[in-house]
Amino acid sequence: MGIRRPLLALVAALCAQGAQAQAPLSAIDWLKQTPTVALDVAPFVDEPPVDQGVTTPEVTVSPLENAGRDAVGLLPSSMTGLPSALWQESPASVLADRIGGLRVEGSPAMQALLYTLLLAEANPPQNAGQADALLLARVDKLVSLGAIEQANALLERAGPNTETLFQRWFDVTLLLGQEQKACEALNPAPHLSPSYAARVFCLARAGDWTAAALTLETANLLGLLTLEEDALLLRFLDPEISEEEPILVTPNEPTPLTFRLYEAIGEPLPTTSLPKPFAHADLRPTSGWKAQLEAAERLASVGALPENRLLGIYTERQPAASGMIWDRVHAIQDFDVAIQAGNADDIGDSLSAAWSAAKQARVEVPFARIYGPLLADVSLKGVANVLSREIQLLSPAYEAAAQSSSRDFLAGVATGQPPRRGQTAQEQAVANAFNGAGVPQSFSHKLARGQLGEVILSAMELYEQGLAGDLRALTDALATFRALGLEDTARQAALQVLLLDRRT
Repeated sequence: MGIRRPLLALVAALCAQGAQAQAPLSAIDWLKQTPTVALDVAPFVDEPPVDQGVTTPEVTVSPLENAGRDAVGLLPSSMTGLPSALWQESPASVLADRIGGLRVEGSPAMQALLYTLLLAEANPPQNAGQADALLLARVDKLVSLGAIEQANALLERAGPNTETLFQRWFDVTLLLGQEQKACEALNPAPHLSPSYAARVFCLARAGDWTAAALTLETANLLGLLTLEEDALLLRFLDPEISEEEPILVTPNEPTPLTFRLYEAIGEPLPTTSLPKPFAHADLRPTSGWKAQLEAAERLASVGALPENRLLGIYTERQPAASGMIWDRVHAIQDFDVAIQAGNADDIGDSLSAAWSAAKQARVEVPFARIYGPLLADVSLKGVANVLSREIQLLSPAYEAAAQSSSRDFLAGVATGQPPRRGQTAQEQAVANAFNGAGVPQSFSHKLARGQLGEVILSAMELYEQGLAGDLRALTDALATFRALGLEDTARQAALQVLLLDRRT
C-alpha cells in the first residue's frame, strides 16, 4: 500500500499530536429549531375537511410504559390521530418489508403520510421480540429519504445500546456532524462498535492517539480493515503521511465514516452523486452557495427539508451567474420580491417563471405551501390567474381555494365531491374513488383482523402504481384512504396526481 511508517514512529508522532490537544472535528451547524417533516396527514377518525392550512407540529417526546423498542415514536396518537393499535396485529417482518419497499419520491402526499407513520408512537407488532425489526425499518427509511434529524431523534428516543441500533446511530451522527456524542458512548463500550475503523476514529477523537495507533495496527494485522479505511485512518492520525502516500482514489459508495474521514483530511467528496443523506453536509455555511442550493432542492423534493429553510437558501444572496440553477434562483427571487411588495402586475409577470423553476426542481408543493395563501389575496388575469389557482389547490388551503373559484373538476376534488364523469381517464379514476368505489377485498380482510397500518402501507403502494399509470390502482388507493378516514390525504393525493407531472 505504499510507504507506511513503522508502528513505533507512528505512535510517537501521534503522542506528540495529542500533547498539542488537537481540537475535535468541527460540528456541523444544523437547523434544529424546525422539524424537517411537514406533517399534514389528517386525524384518523372523524376527520374534518382542512380549510385553514396545516402547521408543522413540534416534535414531542413522551414516556412509554413497558413497551418494546418497536413501539418507540416521536409523535403520540393525540397528534397523529392514528390509533395505538396501528401495527400490533401484523407481523413485524411484513411491516418492515412494506416500509422498505415503498417509493414515495414522486408524491408529496405520500411523503407526508409516510413520515407520520414512521414517527408515530404505537403498540409493537405481533411477535416483535427483541429484534427491533420495525424500528430498524423505520430508521432506515428515514435515512434513505434524507430525514436524518428525525432518524437521530428516533434512535436517541429508543436508546441505541444494541449493535444494530448503535451502528445506525453512529452513521447518522457522522452525517449530522455530531459524532462526538456517539464516540463518547462508544469508547467505554467497544462491544457496540460497528467496526474497528470506528474504534480507531473514536479513540483519536478522544485524544488517545497511542490506543488509536495500536488499534489500527492490530486491525490491519488481523485483516479487519479495507485498504481504503487503512489509508484514510493513517492520514487522519498523521497528516504528514499524505506527503508520502499515493493519492487516494475517490470511492463510488462511501460509508458515512469514510465520507467524514475524507473531509477531515482535507479531501471532501462531492455529494451530488451520493445518496440523499449525504446532501446534509452541503447545507453548512462553510459550503458554497451553489452546493447549498442543490442540496436544499434535493432534500425539499422529498419532504426532508422544511419549505422555509428552502426559501431562506434561495433568497440568501444575489446570484452572480446565469443558467441552470441560477435561472431558478433568479425566478424565485423575482417572484418573492413581487409578492412581498404586493404588486399584482409584477406578481403576474414573474409567476410563470417562478412556477417553472419550482417544477424543474420538483418543489412545487413546498412552493405552494409558502405562496399559496399569499396568492389567495391577489387578483390576477389570464395565465397567471390559472397558475395561481393551481398553486393554491396544491397548498394546505386547497378547500378554501376551491370554494372561491369556478366549480370545475379540480374544485370538486378539493371539496370531496367531484363529478361522476371525468374528461380524461385519470380524472375518471379519481372520480370513481370519490363516487362509490369500495375498499379492495384483500384490504377488508386485513382490516377485519385489525391490521390497519399494513393496509395504509399497501394503499400507499397502490397509489404509487397509480402514478405509474395503473388507474385501477389509483382508484383503489384513494378509495381506501377515504374509507380509513384519511380524507385530507386522499384529496391532496388526488389533486397532486392531476396537477403535478411526475412522468420520468
